[in-house]
Amino acid sequence: MSDIIAVKDLVLVYSDGTKAVDNISFNVKKGEFFGFLGPNGAGKSTTIKVLTTLLRKTSGSVCVAGYNLDSEAKEIRKVIGVQSQETAVDGDLTGKENLILQGHFQQLSGRILKDRVADLLKLVELETFANKRVSNYSGGMKKRLDLATALVHRPRLLFLDEPTTGLDPQSRSAIWTYLEKLNKEEGTTIFLTTQYMEEADRLCRQLSIIDSGKIVASGSPTELKQQVGVDSITISIKDSSKDRTKAIDILKSLEGVSNIHESGENLTAYAKKAGLLVADIVRAFDSVDIRISGMSFSSPTLDDVYLQKTGRRIRPEALVKAPSAIFGRRRR
Repeated sequence: MSDIIAVKDLVLVYSDGTKAVDNISFNVKKGEFFGFLGPNGAGKSTTIKVLTTLLRKTSGSVCVAGYNLDSEAKEIRKVIGVQSQETAVDGDLTGKENLILQGHFQQLSGRILKDRVADLLKLVELETFANKRVSNYSGGMKKRLDLATALVHRPRLLFLDEPTTGLDPQSRSAIWTYLEKLNKEEGTTIFLTTQYMEEADRLCRQLSIIDSGKIVASGSPTELKQQVGVDSITISIKDSSKDRTKAIDILKSLEGVSNIHESGENLTAYAKKAGLLVADIVRAFDSVDIRISGMSFSSPTLDDVYLQKTGRRIRPEALVKAPSAIFGRRRR
């Protein structure tokens, strides 16, 4: 399988001196579902803007769909689709009109455009709402329509910049289903950025974890979780400021504990067969009067990978925005 994206030593420095992308290299194969996982400000969106010709890189080499970014940006724009974080649909038009307008931008017309619009409305389950003004769509419906507009010209490569941020769980799940279908049934290569562990784990066959403009880990979700190799116990201490140091010393003394990370008010201990240590931890803390306010046990997750690589957890913004942000205001 050949590479559809090849990036080597990419750097982007903003005019104020901020190095948003710091010497990263990665490849995406044709037909792959590839992801960039990281928190806000990690460099995900900046990288996508460079690859989609919206930002000029500082240095490095980039090849997209066989075209050189420096000399063939126009050709790149012809074969890619882009959905940014903010929806770009026109609220004064109907859903169908938005798709027709986007089709005209892509030099489509006649029966070809009509059939394509019908197919896309069916794909994103907006047939019933095709002739309603987009200003009256919910946030999830607008996201689905925005995705459809990016697909009008059947792009070989689809860039999605945090496509489900702010959506309710049901809308997120619906978007995931459409994306899986596009990738598996139509063979569309998808480059996704996300701050959601579950999203990256479910959708991406390969991903890179990015932090402060640098790639800190790469591989399939399974491979990355196997790198952690141990289970985790996360403990919340009632009086963290007083007992944290003592608690860390106790955890370090327990046989089998391989690593300990501090994150906010929590301590996370890593160990093989960590579940067997729960009783030992409770007894040891109780013996020195350390009160536990909460404890959870889990097998390795992508969040654990990020925590081990960076020393902190990804903290996504709220999954669900306020109702006023989800439902479009009606026209007066």
